[in-house]
Amino acid sequence: MGSSEKGSKDVMSDIPTFSVENLQNNLKVIQNSRTFLSIIAGVLAGVIGFTGLTGFVFYFVVMLITSVGLMAKAGFSADLYFDSWNRVLFDGFLGGLMSFVLFWTFAYDLVHIF
Repeated sequence: MGSSEKGSKDVMSDIPTFSVENLQNNLKVIQNSRTFLSIIAGVLAGVIGFTGLTGFVFYFVVMLITSVGLMAKAGFSADLYFDSWNRVLFDGFLGGLMSFVLFWTFAYDLVHIF
């Protein structure tokens, strides 16, 4: 009976536990950094004069660099700070795309049309 109790305790210690507040704060940091970099990339793409597919490729490259930067900041061990790798790689991706397009077209209009 003593060995089965010890075995169940070992199994329970292998289950990762997360603080909800810390996990939410980490996700908020990812969201804010993606939104900020999307705005900066949109303005930069508009000022440079990217149009069409080139602008969207620029956005994907910026988001790839952002994902690598966030992983580097986490020490390439996302399982310590997030519940999955997908959170780091894809969270805030579409919201950032909308911000990118908004500021891309705004900066392009200001610099190249007016």
